[in-house]
Amino acid sequence: MSGKWDDLAPRVIAGAVMVVVGVAGIRMGGVWFQMLAVFVTAVMVWELASMIKREGESAMLLAAVTASVLSGMLAYDTGWSLLLLFAPAVIGLAMMPRERVTFFLFALGIMAAGWGLVTFRADYGGTWLFWLVAVVVVTDIAGYFAGRVIGGPKFWPKVSPKKTWSGTVAGWIGAALVGALFLTFTNAGRDLIWISAVLAFASQMGDVAESALKRRMGVKDSSSLIPGHGGLFDRFDGLLGAALLMLLVAMLVDVPEVRI
Repeated sequence: MSGKWDDLAPRVIAGAVMVVVGVAGIRMGGVWFQMLAVFVTAVMVWELASMIKREGESAMLLAAVTASVLSGMLAYDTGWSLLLLFAPAVIGLAMMPRERVTFFLFALGIMAAGWGLVTFRADYGGTWLFWLVAVVVVTDIAGYFAGRVIGGPKFWPKVSPKKTWSGTVAGWIGAALVGALFLTFTNAGRDLIWISAVLAFASQMGDVAESALKRRMGVKDSSSLIPGHGGLFDRFDGLLGAALLMLLVAMLVDVPEVRI
């Protein structure tokens, strides 16, 4: 019985540390959040390349390119500079011995999320990023406990053997409650409730996508950066999926101003 909860302690510790660091970075904004975004983005590209190529030197080069390009884009934000989002992904196409398209798509998504979140923070403030983090964290927590307490049919056993339908739905419900909470101190409409649930689904799909990549590459974790608990990609896969959807929605609709 206790085996179901063996990973609870490391999940809580790793999650708590990353939430504290992330919240601090979002709250401070400016160059602090930029540095955090550049670091996380570069590490995730390094982990992605390492999973595919299994050779550290090329992966480190791609991480360095990612950090340099993203830092330059954030410092000199012009329209044409958006093309640089493709740089690490395109360079990786020539360096990867296999899964070139896989690397290209994941690397482009990671770069877009890193750049987009910093730009979003600068344009709209930190409140909606706190909402994003809250949705992702609550989705993960609700899914973890519901999946282990309720159990039931698996969501996608071939890709993510531990994910259940009960945990998936619990994540949607938890995210909707986060949306309802943010209605109490923002000017957002009631659509925020279902948008939060959709964002939860995007977070879960980010997790499933990374799980599928790891199974395809034959690895358990994206790296061993977090002792006994994998890498940053393992911890931020859900945030990646949710962030990309949030940024897409922000391009299509007006983001409401926050009333505190």
